[in-house]
Amino acid sequence: ILAQQTSLRRVTTVAVNAMEFHWPVKVGDTVACYAELQRIGNTSMTIHVEVWVQRHHDGTHQCVTEGVFTYVALDESGKPTRVKS
Repeated sequence: ILAQQTSLRRVTTVAVNAMEFHWPVKVGDTVACYAELQRIGNTSMTIHVEVWVQRHHDGTHQCVTEGVFTYVALDESGKPTRVKS
């Protein structure tokens, strides 16, 4: 969502630059994803994503995974295009 809102274009994931799994997501947990824009290139954006859960059994919050993703903006024919933002 952040990549699309930043580029004002359709986007595709082209790389997962890093990914760490800290804890499992358990049945009943509520999951939330948070994203932060790290860099904007000509056609690409680098975004850090964290996934947090609220544990069903006790209500605590815990970061379960995080990663750095690269997205590319696409034109109407699906080719890389300049990020509008």
